[in-house]
Order: sequence, then structure tokens, then C-alpha cells
Amino acid sequence: MAHNLTIENGSAQMMYYGEIPWHGLGTRLQKPATSEEAIVAAGLDWEVVKKPVYVKLDKRFQVKDTFAMVRKDKWQKNECDILGVVGKNYTPVQNKDAFNFFDSIVGDKKAIYHTAGSLSCGKIIWILAKLPGYIRVVGNDISEKYLLLSNSHDGTSMVQIKFTPIRVVCQNTLTIAMNKGETLKVKHSRDVKDRLKQASELLGIVNDKYDMIERSFKNMARVQLNEKRLNEYVKTIFPDPIDELQYATVDNNREMVRELFEQGLGNNLPGVAGTLWAGYNAVTELIDHKITKQNKDMRTKSIWFGNGYNVKQKAFDVANDKMKLWLN
Repeated sequence: MAHNLTIENGSAQMMYYGEIPWHGLGTRLQKPATSEEAIVAAGLDWEVVKKPVYVKLDKRFQVKDTFAMVRKDKWQKNECDILGVVGKNYTPVQNKDAFNFFDSIVGDKKAIYHTAGSLSCGKIIWILAKLPGYIRVVGNDISEKYLLLSNSHDGTSMVQIKFTPIRVVCQNTLTIAMNKGETLKVKHSRDVKDRLKQASELLGIVNDKYDMIERSFKNMARVQLNEKRLNEYVKTIFPDPIDELQYATVDNNREMVRELFEQGLGNNLPGVAGTLWAGYNAVTELIDHKITKQNKDMRTKSIWFGNGYNVKQKAFDVANDKMKLWLN
């Protein structure tokens, strides 16, 4: 399964509005979806339950404080997969509660759901919603504002929201986490439902964070990169590896970023060419459209949740650190 999407009854558990995804799968909607429409179209209208785990020696024993996460509608059926093994204090967050969590942050009916789906046989679900307004970085270079919510049913991660501006000219996904801490992360603990109900209080945090992101993007466009600065930026993101066998990969990534800095989509626009903003987008274009095209397996998971996401987050953090020096 090169795309890593959940397939059920021959159909991908995913919905989308707008551009057809690279894998060509999922339910295409003719208009942006409400949360109620998105959860059905994406095939996410199911629940999970905790079931005791047993071992069988000479007789059957229940494993203390250990539970298997399974889909409620598939329990005791041949196609029932174990999504993960969790402890006694783990409290599942149902898909419908995750969507309601999203609605409560941005206002009921105000979020426009563009994409929603499931990865790894239902272990991870995600929702991508477009917010009102946009960021005009410089001239006609615009980034639209999105939020990405993810939740796992296998016990590996919390309910969390990431800021996901998408640069219109090149469709680079500029995924950015919250500041350190758990401001928009909710653990699957016993009070998880009460904490989700408090999400509406986070709307101000979302707006403040996007204001900060807009300032960062605009400041990047103010910083010119000469060859020395570009190399310094690139080598900080892709440092010399410990393993000598990785040198070829690192050198290739560095060279591709330098090339995309000059020739990447949108990087020759007035006010963009030669700037740190072009350098940052060279990295995001490398991750979103170059590296992952060569290895489509785990693509969505990588650019939003895995190594690809980590590289893009590092590129953003390094750019902000360098600006403090180079704007003075």
C-alpha cells in the first residue's frame, strides 16, 4: 500500500475537496464539507473500544491493566485488526469527538474541511481545515491558513493540532507546530473529554499564533541570502552525518535546496528571489514534492507527522534564529 491510506471494501477512507491527491484515491466532494459531511465522506463514522488482552498457557489468563484498541463495528469479526495496545488509564477519543473539538476551536460551521482520512488501517486519523483569511507575504505571494488535527487510536500520540499554511504558488505545506508545551495537545487520559470541551478557549491562541507566523514569513522576505548565508542555513538544517554512508544523501539534499532556492516554484517572484523566504520554501518544496516523489511509501505520514515534518519544522526554527542575526 504505497499511499498508506486505510482501504476498506475497496475504497480509501479519505475525502477531499479541490485538487485531486497524488494517489488519486478518496471521495471527491464538489464543495467544502461541514464536519458532519466530512466524517461520513471520509469513512470515519466509526468508534473504537478497549478490550481486555488475554494469554493462553495451560489455561486462559487476562493480562493485568493491558487492553487492545479495536473498532467497535468490527469486534469479533474476521477483519477486526488490533489498532494498538494501551494501559488502563488510556481514554480513547472518538472520531466524532475529534471533529467536534475542531469545530469548537474555530467556531461551529466556520471551518472548511478540505481533507480528512485514515492511515495505517485506522491507527491515525487526520482532518485538514481551511480558516478564513490568508497571509500575504510579499506582493502576490500568498499562503492560505489551515489547521491540521491528528489523533491516534494506537496509543502512540496525543490529539494535536498543527498550523499548516499552504503557499498557493507552489502548494508547499508549511507545517508548523505550536510552541513547546502542550497548548494544543491533549493526552488520552481520564479527563480527555473535559479538556476537549475547553478547546473553544484556544481560539485566541490560534489567532495569535497565525499572527506570529505571518510576521515570521514577512521577515524572511526581508532577509537577503548571499552564498555564505545560504550555505550556513542549508548546513544547519542538513548537518554533516555521523554515519559516513549518509554523506551522499546529505550532499544531495543540500544541492537540491540550493537549486530550488534559485529555480523553485515562486522563488523568482519580485520580493522573493534571493531571500530567506525563498530558502525556507526551497526546503519545504524538497520535502513535499521531490524526496517524497522518489519514495511515495508513507508520503502523507512523513510530510505531516514523520521525518519530513521534522525537517520542515527545523527549517522554520532555523530561519527564525538566523533572522535575529541577519535583520540587525
